[in-house]
Amino acid sequence: MTSRRQFLLGTGAGLAALGTGKLSLAESAPGPRPLVISTWRHGMASNERAWEILSGGGRALDAVVEGVQVAEADPDVSSVGYGGAPDRDGHVTLDSCVMDEQGNAGAVAFLEDFLHPVAVARKVMEETPHVMLVGEGARQFALEQGFETTDLLTDRARRDWLEWKKTAEYTPWSPRPNPTNHDTISMLALDAQGNLSGSCTTSGLAYKMHGRVGDSPIIGAALFVDNEVGAACATGVGEEVMKTVGSFLIVELMRQGMSPDEACQEGVARIVRKNPLWKDVQVGYLALDRQGRVGSYAIQPWFQYAVHDAAGNRLVDSPCKAG
Repeated sequence: MTSRRQFLLGTGAGLAALGTGKLSLAESAPGPRPLVISTWRHGMASNERAWEILSGGGRALDAVVEGVQVAEADPDVSSVGYGGAPDRDGHVTLDSCVMDEQGNAGAVAFLEDFLHPVAVARKVMEETPHVMLVGEGARQFALEQGFETTDLLTDRARRDWLEWKKTAEYTPWSPRPNPTNHDTISMLALDAQGNLSGSCTTSGLAYKMHGRVGDSPIIGAALFVDNEVGAACATGVGEEVMKTVGSFLIVELMRQGMSPDEACQEGVARIVRKNPLWKDVQVGYLALDRQGRVGSYAIQPWFQYAVHDAAGNRLVDSPCKAG
């Protein structure tokens, strides 16, 4: 069965500047095209693969799906895919989503034993009438689509989990930065044709409760794409992103005339205003409008994102609320 679902299309960017006093997106100075951005240092390697596709004239969707697979397959990235930290019961459970320039979306959640959940999410988008499959249903679908199972719990991850079990102290976010690895990888791309797509994939919070699903497979929370306006994605403590539907919010703020930077800052401000314990969590947002302008903002320091355009691949420190 093949069907593609038109999903959550916007109402048109022509209303963006009405009553705001700001330039509309059409009047804004364009940025580079093609372009790919992704979260954290491990986004650098993923960007390289995405750029190979984009620089050859390829589609943004192909770039974001194949790009994040680099992080999914890297055993040294302890928050994504193979080598990801397990839940408190020792299971590596994966969440992922994709969204294309037409508003089509696919997602999987609480999926075990598959190396590339983002590829399964794309199949959900392209081969079913649904947006999300979870757990055993997602597993059955992946097997039917020809995906092979893989043991995702590496020796390193197992050792770390057994060490954690000695105290079983659960903290969803550590104030101590790790310069080599951190969190979810989310990716946004703008291709040479001016089309946007995005992806997000993660193994979730280390030592989470079995069955916990964060924002990463939730369209509108971790990821949202509107080809008339722009795209946004998230990383960090997913519960905070879900409660404010952060990525959808940021895209809608760009529709109203905010720049990507301004929209990301307001996305963080919504969390801060609603959560008196905001200093104990981290959330970072990225945004990309269809002109190629990039924006970011985070709650805490140390959020970095990778940008690849014709000038090369580079790591950027995001502005933040704290610190």
